[in-house]
Amino acid sequence: MFSYIKGAIAFKHNNTIVVEASGIGYKISTSTVTLEKCGEVGANVQIFTYLYVRENIVDLIGFMSREELTMFELLITVSGVGPKAALAICGIMSPSKFSLAVISDDYAAIAMASGIGPKSAKRIILELKDKMKKTLSASAEDGTDGGTGGAAAGGKSFDEAVSALIVLGYSPKESWRAVKSVYKDEMELESIVKNALMSLMK
Repeated sequence: MFSYIKGAIAFKHNNTIVVEASGIGYKISTSTVTLEKCGEVGANVQIFTYLYVRENIVDLIGFMSREELTMFELLITVSGVGPKAALAICGIMSPSKFSLAVISDDYAAIAMASGIGPKSAKRIILELKDKMKKTLSASAEDGTDGGTGGAAAGGKSFDEAVSALIVLGYSPKESWRAVKSVYKDEMELESIVKNALMSLMK
């Protein structure tokens, strides 16, 4: 319903901001990261939003970047993970760090989020890795992987960066192209993923 809301911050408290746009104040639930980045009351912002509707709950949730919104939308597809838990994870790690935690089975990093225990963190990794495998399998079967030969493009770090983007919901073809467009041998893995994400969001 709302792709983004652009306006001035009218109010900030805990994990909520109110953005006034065209005379309407939009109450938006957000992560601690967005709360810190959005500026003080009166600052102009653009918040990318997700309208969460379940039974008697209607909540507008927003982030400063599309990458964070994508990560949030992915998290709430995991069984047992609701908006509150997803926001908690978004509040402690960037999308690039999160995707790397998934591909490296670093459930301890995810479990650091408030309300997320080791069991929930392991389930998140398991389900997202399973989705990644299905995506890769489907691409291989219909021949749309775009020739994603990571070894030819840059080896292990290239492959891991591509996998990290697939974890975040991108297709193998667009993940491979995004990584290829930013990849350099001397770059750290997280930097590759972060820069590739930025190229996808342009």
